[in-house]
Amino acid sequence: MDIRDWLRQTVEIDASDLHLMAGSPPIVRVWGDLIPLRQEVLRPEDTHALAVSLLSAEQRARFEERWDLDFSTGLAGSGRFRVNLYRQRGTVAIAIRVVPTHIPTIEQLNLPPKLKDLCRLPRGLVLVTGATGQGKSTTLAAMLDYINTHRTVNVITIEDPIEYIHANKRSFFNQREVGEDTRSFATALRAGLREDPDVIMVGEMRDLETIATALTIAETGHLVFATLHTATAGQSVDRIIDVFPPAQQQQTRVQLAGVIEAVISQQLLPNRLYFHRLGGERDAALLSPSRPRRASSAEGHWPGLEDAGRVPAVELLVATPAIRNLIRESKTHQIHSAIQTGGEYGMQTMDAALAGLVRRRLISLEDALGRAVYPEEVRRQAGPHPHGSAR
Repeated sequence: MDIRDWLRQTVEIDASDLHLMAGSPPIVRVWGDLIPLRQEVLRPEDTHALAVSLLSAEQRARFEERWDLDFSTGLAGSGRFRVNLYRQRGTVAIAIRVVPTHIPTIEQLNLPPKLKDLCRLPRGLVLVTGATGQGKSTTLAAMLDYINTHRTVNVITIEDPIEYIHANKRSFFNQREVGEDTRSFATALRAGLREDPDVIMVGEMRDLETIATALTIAETGHLVFATLHTATAGQSVDRIIDVFPPAQQQQTRVQLAGVIEAVISQQLLPNRLYFHRLGGERDAALLSPSRPRRASSAEGHWPGLEDAGRVPAVELLVATPAIRNLIRESKTHQIHSAIQTGGEYGMQTMDAALAGLVRRRLISLEDALGRAVYPEEVRRQAGPHPHGSAR
């Protein structure tokens, strides 16, 4: 049993994730669905051997000390992978995310054109938010690639681990991996100010020190991109403020209101058109060699809407004077209403995005209602759709 064989098979069937754990068969995630690759279960010695085959001596020592480890790896002919090793029920388990080698464009991802305007900003803070597995890293990669194609700037990325590799085009990239090139996000951010950056991307703002440093960097005239695990723009603002002690929160509100430029919150939903084309039994169809899938990433292709298993629903907040004032005055509960009336600035709520996808027949009404902030608002905006529950 060779881990490389599992990685190749994962790529060949166009899966996004591979899970290997004792007491379970190998499981892949294909367009959001978890599907076993075979019936035979893995033994504890199997997962341990598979994990060890991925590790250097230094990584193995770190894993044995911490029992959790994140890193990236590559396989010739198959691409790059983000790997998380962990322990469960006293055994080693592995979660692997496929990182496509081709970076898609903003258009290919069906993202709002307004994102291009954000890439042209000279300074400020742009947040990309959403739950794990909802495409934040890919959206950020597409935005950085747009900068790389259209601007001559010095870009520093701080990631854990590095996912998409950016080759220099018009811009110059330095990509730093936490645990390999730097000790922490905060350490790399502080050092980044001495590295003549124009743009800095922070893979995740996890703690007070990282958030405070990112705000300061944006305040001193740099463009900062970062991610948060929040569902809406209002939640994102509250998350940043709540990290700080009460005595610092008003000062932080003023600082955030001054530097924030946009919050992009996204979810990925099953593409109704794609699954309708599959027909038949769902799991078998997803693993079928004849199903529609994207071409090899080495060929530089990305699926069109008809071939994408999931489509993004995007809420977009743009920092107008009114939005900045709401943040400054701690009125984040009014942000949703401000986004609703901010269409002329390119803003849209998550509910409006979901309703739009229903009207375009890209997602089912049932799925939209399950992801909505206010389901009745989605139902009202979507209008009559007799196929609402179809997949």
